[in-house]
Amino acid sequence: MAIPVTDRAPWWAWAWPIIGVAGLLATLAGVVSGLMAAVVGAIVVAVVFAAVYHAEVIAHRVGEPFGTLVLAVAVTVIEVALIVSIMLEGGADKAGLARDTVFAAVMITCAGIVGVCLLAGGVRHHVQGFQFEGALAALAVLAALTVLTLIVPNVTVSASGPMLNTTQLIFSAIVSLVLYGAFVFVQTIRHRDYFLPPEIGNEEAHAPPPSGRATLFSVALLLLSLVAVVGLAKALSPTLEHLVDRAGAPKVVVGIMIAALVLLPEGLAAYRAARLDRLQTSMNLALGSALATIGLTVPAVAAVSILLGQPLQLGLGPKESVLLGLTLLVSVITLGTGRTTILQGIVHLSIFAAFLLYAVVP
Repeated sequence: MAIPVTDRAPWWAWAWPIIGVAGLLATLAGVVSGLMAAVVGAIVVAVVFAAVYHAEVIAHRVGEPFGTLVLAVAVTVIEVALIVSIMLEGGADKAGLARDTVFAAVMITCAGIVGVCLLAGGVRHHVQGFQFEGALAALAVLAALTVLTLIVPNVTVSASGPMLNTTQLIFSAIVSLVLYGAFVFVQTIRHRDYFLPPEIGNEEAHAPPPSGRATLFSVALLLLSLVAVVGLAKALSPTLEHLVDRAGAPKVVVGIMIAALVLLPEGLAAYRAARLDRLQTSMNLALGSALATIGLTVPAVAAVSILLGQPLQLGLGPKESVLLGLTLLVSVITLGTGRTTILQGIVHLSIFAAFLLYAVVP
């Protein structure tokens, strides 16, 4: 993997998660503001590096594609908990939070993370290859999930606005779980070879895996790190909302910033893999994260909406729908051949820049 792993973890790999949890407990005692917000932000970044290290230890032990699945699912489960907790606190004012966060996560992964990986890998290795069967399978599921959950609510007539009625919401939740479950089955069992990276001739790829004890230690610290990252992101959200209000930017910017913080571990791991000419691992991380975000978030927020009567808006606006459609179309074109250069990276990053611009200046 990207960072050489041994049974003896470096001091920062265990120290930063502990500091992150301590910082989270400290923020729960009061409001984060001013210099304290900057300190919390620095702690988040440090904990992210520790999370990536432990994710790579686990991945080296269990192999691909299980390794990338561990990080994607772990981050997404905690992200879902964050979204649900904010929904319950905000009531009707947070009806569109899940939609905004899911859309931001899809754009960050499919346009931002993929673009950075393709550009960084292309600059260093010129042309990179990966299993296009796996990428196309992920994109097919992603297209179905995004359209059924984020576009269809705009054209239904049983409920007013970009919303679904109870029957439609239950159907959406079930379909999301079925599609994501089917993808995980194909990725890990039926067609696992579609998601395996080619063998590379460096000593790191053939290094002995860490021991079971070291792996369990990394599992515990990875979960601790992710809890700290998501918890600190939530603690920072009031300060972020205040800064966004002062800047006169739309509320969706807060969701983008929180999603970016939560996705930092996956983004950094994907970038490191691309730099080491392991683009298959990068694509597994990026596309798997987007799929996990929708496949797990929609059922969770649908259950909360139905059981607690919380309002839930899922339909995207026209501008967001166009950007989503463009991202899916370009992703199919750029990843469909199994070989990429810096051009594809520049195209994806251009779309990501447009997403950020039109979020701030709608």
